[in-house]
This record gives sequence, C-alpha cells and structure tokens, in this order.
Amino acid sequence: MNRAKRSEIFRRLRELNPHPTTELIYISPFELLIAVMLSAQSTDVGVNKATRKLYPVANTPEKILALGEVGLKRYIATIGLYNAKAKNVIATCRILIEQHASEVPHSREALEALPGVGRKTANVVLNTAFGEPTIAVDTHIFRVANRTGIAPGKTVNAVETGLEKHVPTEFKQDAHHWLILHGRYVCKARKPDCPQCVIRDLCEYRMKTPGKPAAHSE
Repeated sequence: MNRAKRSEIFRRLRELNPHPTTELIYISPFELLIAVMLSAQSTDVGVNKATRKLYPVANTPEKILALGEVGLKRYIATIGLYNAKAKNVIATCRILIEQHASEVPHSREALEALPGVGRKTANVVLNTAFGEPTIAVDTHIFRVANRTGIAPGKTVNAVETGLEKHVPTEFKQDAHHWLILHGRYVCKARKPDCPQCVIRDLCEYRMKTPGKPAAHSE
C-alpha cells in the first residue's frame, strides 16, 4: 500500500467522523486512566456501566484508595478479571498520591511504571487525555491494520511501529480512534461488513464479503 492510498483511507474515515473519541465515559485524565485499565479484555459498554456507579462515589485517587480492594470490587465485579484489576487500581492510586501529587503523569515512562498499565493503556491516555499523536494497538486496530494493508505486522509492536511510520502526520492524532471504531463496527472479526465499508476499494483484504460497495463522496 502506498502513501496516497493511506491518505485517502484516513481522509474518508475523517469525513465520516471528523471528531472521533473514545467510547469510554470520563471527565478527567484520572477517570480515563482507570476506565482504560478496567477495559482490558472487557467491553467499553461494560466498563461504562461499572464506572457510572463508581465515579459518583469515588473518582479521585484518594477516594478510590479509601474504598480499598474489597470496596472497589463491589463496583467492578461485573467486569472481567476484576480481582486483578482492583489490586492494580488500588496500587496505582497509591503511587499517584505518593509520587505524582495525585495527578496522572504525562510521560510514557511514568505511566507504564503504574501497576496494570502497559504500553497500550499509556498510549490511550497520552492520546485521549493529553492530545499526543500516539496509536494504541488493540485487537481491532491489529486486525484492521493487517487486513487493509495499512500497516501489516505479526505482533502488536510491529503494527504500532508501522502505523507510526505510515500514517500521514495530519491524521495521526485521530488515527487511533478511527481504526478502533472501524474495526468495532465495520471491519469486524468474524464477518467484516465490506459492502458498507467506505474504504472497500482501497483495502487489500482478499476475502471481502460480497455485496454492493457503499458509496463515498469524492
């Protein structure tokens, strides 16, 4: 895939959704951080359902720490891996209080030093909370990048490196969200909705589902 094709792909995705954002509900960097930590192997809908009850009660490091693991689990028990997540969230809140004046740090190194925060979570926070042009590669982005040919790679890190190299600068800030949403609602894992895909003619996927291609504006 060449640069012109990649630019046209993102131009069309931008045309469909000029101001994309995460589907996680939050009002502060801290709320976003916790929501992303909880979202691992869980749906955004499920996380939002839990945080809708948690955040009115505890939405700062101090308040969540005061809940303790047992108290926190009562709010997040519907989320997968909630025991491990509760442990990590409590430990993260303690570090934020003791080392970062209760603020979410802006650096990747500091974010990844928090319990339960890996590169993907750090990238989401840096991009969505702090406006950095990072691209967090989840299962949706990994699939879309490989299927379309935008940035094929055998590992998450390889795909992230490819996207950082090949996504045109003007689209990097929002590329993360466009690709996630495209993978979640159109380029789905089991049966991609190719007939309704606005980048069908640019995509290099060889096993497109049949049907009349969706129209797109020039």
